[in-house]
Amino acid sequence: MSWQDQEVRELKENKYILIDEEPCKIVEITTSKPGKHGEAKARIVAIGIFDNQKRSVVYPTKHKVKVPIIEKKTAQILSISQSEGLFMDMETFEQFNIPIPDEFKDRAASGVEVEYWESMGKRKLMRV
Repeated sequence: MSWQDQEVRELKENKYILIDEEPCKIVEITTSKPGKHGEAKARIVAIGIFDNQKRSVVYPTKHKVKVPIIEKKTAQILSISQSEGLFMDMETFEQFNIPIPDEFKDRAASGVEVEYWESMGKRKLMRV
């Protein structure tokens, strides 16, 4: 299990939420006042960490939502082929392939240490 439950009213901008089983960074939260027969609602706008898709959901403020556990790890680049790199985790020595985003291609080279994020079985290169 790489997520935990949290109430909507505890969420803040720049934190994370699971929407459609995709870890997303919250960019905006707006709450409405409680209605005559209901409770306050929160509209959450978030952008997917791994796919950069914008998503929005509306929940009652006391509703429980899933918050992903994001592990920030370091790895070393072993080799690069086209747009993908072979990486080795610095703690577990596990080897894996992940795509190298365009903004890092000029700085990515064999032997360089990088930071990557892992959540919900997905990995993404974040810093070179």
